[in-house]
Amino acid sequence: MKLFECQNCGQILYFHNTRCEQCGHVLGYLSSEASLGALIPAGEVWERLGVPGLRYRFCANHAYGACNWLVPDGGPAPFCTACRLNRVIPNLEDPENIRLWCRLEDAKHRLVYSLLQLGLPVFSRVEDPENGLTFDFPAPAPEEFRDSAGDRTGHLNGVITINLAEADDAERERQRKTMAEPYRTILGHFRHESGHYYWERLIRDTPLLDEFRVLFGDERGDYGQALADYYRDGPRPEWNQSYVTAYASSHPWEDWAETWSHYLHIFDTLETAHAFGLRVTPRTETGRVKPPEIDFNAYTADDLDSLVAAWLPLTYALNSLNRSMGHGDLYPFVLVPPVIDKLRFIHRLVHRNQSPPPAL
Repeated sequence: MKLFECQNCGQILYFHNTRCEQCGHVLGYLSSEASLGALIPAGEVWERLGVPGLRYRFCANHAYGACNWLVPDGGPAPFCTACRLNRVIPNLEDPENIRLWCRLEDAKHRLVYSLLQLGLPVFSRVEDPENGLTFDFPAPAPEEFRDSAGDRTGHLNGVITINLAEADDAERERQRKTMAEPYRTILGHFRHESGHYYWERLIRDTPLLDEFRVLFGDERGDYGQALADYYRDGPRPEWNQSYVTAYASSHPWEDWAETWSHYLHIFDTLETAHAFGLRVTPRTETGRVKPPEIDFNAYTADDLDSLVAAWLPLTYALNSLNRSMGHGDLYPFVLVPPVIDKLRFIHRLVHRNQSPPPAL
């Protein structure tokens, strides 16, 4: 994620900010420009500071604290590019539902940011009834909340479903332990499930399907049986020699979704490191370790090798810092050569399918 700057006072701003803490200006995000701008009131709407004449409204979900994105004043859409993807949201008469839903929306907006930065097609079911993407956020009944976080979370025919219980830290951590997952986050769920959606959009029924099968395996095997076998018997022996996670070994579709998710992890984290000007310069006894360069925007990088060369040392540093604070590894994964080959395939695929961001 990039850093932003207040046009009025120069204060550093973050993606989720709605007001500049230094000068007090209201802030709004323009997805078409990937910019977070200081706003000035113009009656009941807003203008961007220094850009008179163009007027905006906040997305309708701004009223709940769930969105800081803008839409053009006078336009037909009450919702922004990210929020118009929603199909089902929880009952907002319940304040607890609002709190948890806002956490889901923060992760979803970060996902949409990454997809737009990569130039991937992001269209709602209204804009593209056949191929559009949509989200359902069902809320379990209070008596069903416990033990429900993993239920009804998944992807089917362009619909990504994330159970509201995933936004509850205690429930998500319990599920992480139950499922023996080293890493389970809300954003990770969104990235994983988006992988299933883009497999259908970019690989299924295309000439790339044969190359996919060479790298990931034949997806025509019984999916339900493969998952049942995985949960009964555990991952394949020596799964870590070919897969990025144990779960990726369960079926080629899951291998793809897990690898896709890590592809998005890498890009967003490297952009954040670049925004902060981070350099990883290990000080060893011999001094022979060559420091990696992160002096580039990951989203504009043409080759995957430069990204991996920057990513691996960065993860070593992040994991070491986490351990110094008494926590587990921040990135508890290893990118072995077969996984890097899969990431390279995804990188080529993304570059072949880049398109301009949709209008607000």
